Amino acid sequence: MAKKYWLVKSEPETFSIQDLKKCKNQTTCWDGVRNYQARNFIRDEMKKGDGVFFYHSNSESMGIFGICEVVKESYPDHTQFDPENNHYFSSASPDKPVWYMVDIKLVEIFKHPVMLDDIKNNPRLREMRLIQRGNRLSVMPVTSGEWGEIIRMGKNSK
Repeated sequence: MAKKYWLVKSEPETFSIQDLKKCKNQTTCWDGVRNYQARNFIRDEMKKGDGVFFYHSNSESMGIFGICEVVKESYPDHTQFDPENNHYFSSASPDKPVWYMVDIKLVEIFKHPVMLDDIKNNPRLREMRLIQRGNRLSVMPVTSGEWGEIIRMGKNSK
């Protein structure tokens, strides 16, 4: 099966790439996704070894800050079962989970993050889902061409 590529979004004040760097083994579960299309990507398509861009959203510095890798494929998101968690989902149960997560591991933090404006201004990225009108998914696919271009941009100094 061919390797796939993804972009995951997080608000840096909630969970940043620096927070991921501090996690044990620089690995974390990607929990709390509550959009059905994003859930389907996690549950049905994200596979161990897939590449993941870590994107900071809803902040002054929106952009891709580094590279991660899927290290554990989908399994039920435990937060949906916890009434004390803000991601609790009352109709879910351990025998009938609704929401799923994967584990990701940090691979590299870009020395030069690829900012949203740079993505929007790059003609090679004009079809990228991230910049399409109305696309607010927290997990989305990235093409291999987009992956390569973002890697190039993140490794080049300004």
